[in-house]
Amino acid sequence: MDSEIPLIDRARLRSNQWRRLRSIVLNLATSDGFYAKKFHANGVRVTSMNRVDDFMQQVPFTTKAELLADQLAHPPFGSNLTKPLAHYTRFCQTSGTSSGQPMAWLDTNESWESMLACWQRVYEGADLVKGRDRIFFAFSFGPFLGFWVAYEAAAKDYISIPGGGLSSQARLEMMARYAATTLCCTPTYALRLGEMIGEASGVERMALRINKIIVAGEPGGSIPEVRARIEQLWDARVYDHHGMTEVGPVSYELTGMPGNLVIVEDAYLAEIIDPATGLEVAEGGHGELVLTTLTRSACPLLRYRTGDWVKKRLICGHLVLEGGVLSRIDDMIVIRGVNVYPSAIEAVVRQFPEIAEFMVEQRKVEAMDEIELLIDLPGNVAKSLLKKLETKLRDTFSLRIPVRIVKSGSLPRHEFKAKRWRRL
Repeated sequence: MDSEIPLIDRARLRSNQWRRLRSIVLNLATSDGFYAKKFHANGVRVTSMNRVDDFMQQVPFTTKAELLADQLAHPPFGSNLTKPLAHYTRFCQTSGTSSGQPMAWLDTNESWESMLACWQRVYEGADLVKGRDRIFFAFSFGPFLGFWVAYEAAAKDYISIPGGGLSSQARLEMMARYAATTLCCTPTYALRLGEMIGEASGVERMALRINKIIVAGEPGGSIPEVRARIEQLWDARVYDHHGMTEVGPVSYELTGMPGNLVIVEDAYLAEIIDPATGLEVAEGGHGELVLTTLTRSACPLLRYRTGDWVKKRLICGHLVLEGGVLSRIDDMIVIRGVNVYPSAIEAVVRQFPEIAEFMVEQRKVEAMDEIELLIDLPGNVAKSLLKKLETKLRDTFSLRIPVRIVKSGSLPRHEFKAKRWRRL
């Protein structure tokens, strides 16, 4: 595997990161915006920084709560802009915080182009060929950043086919008609479309030329059971990717490194920290991903706590998230002393392809968290599957997770980020 992966000189990388970072930090320190105030409040001395380690020792973390508070105090775009407002041309919005309040994000043409360059790495990692591959985008093209940068980056080098506003049936027909070779969508929607191939849609697998599927928006792309199911349905190779509106496209998968995500380190200074201590974890350890933007300088973020739970690896000089994004830190719950992540539940459920959809309900019972798994089974599926699933859950988590069959078709089908965890 390693022979297929280009080597990275980490000392040289670090030097280049510091060159970009120093320029950003000096510029922020002389402004009157979000970070200038943050530096002053925390006694940050920019002139005493001579390397990346100095930066990490002095500059405090940035949290989503801080950014939201800043946008509420300085509506509608906040004070974390390094250019006059007239220089900004792009608007995106997050899907919402835990309070339900979305955040707006602005970019200049230059900062937007820096993100397109990151997305082009996603396509290069998947070994797409310019002038040959045709990419179909099964997105709704709402205000979320990922849709737009993925499409515009592709349009520089590939025939790019937008599938927004279409039914699943129409999207499959378009893929067949225009001989698309690559599909971009969420893992959930790749499963949904894949299950429609054949009798359900009238579009046979032999009519489709899709051989690669690039997924994002959910952890599923790096969950082995989810990947295997998608690849079986499509007879295609899955490539994972992750990013977020606040920072941009962060990581990509290489052909020679399946199931792992490589950080785009010339665009991001990445740390993987112990959330309790704030200190960097050792190689092979688990922690929270913290990111500093190095090229999206019109709306920079310094040491941003993403809330993504990952495992740190260094492979051929690349900083790698082994197994992709494992979970969101705030999604983990403790059930009778056992840590349970939504992605771990999905990994079990996807071993039963008969299950059309599922939902986890979480409730308090005598001050303790309890969960129940709801599953949607087609009418012709034997109820004996219920016992098999309960047994598999018990063997996996060493605790009993009750399973309930709901009315067929009653659970929502998802096109974008699936919401399968309901807190009652």
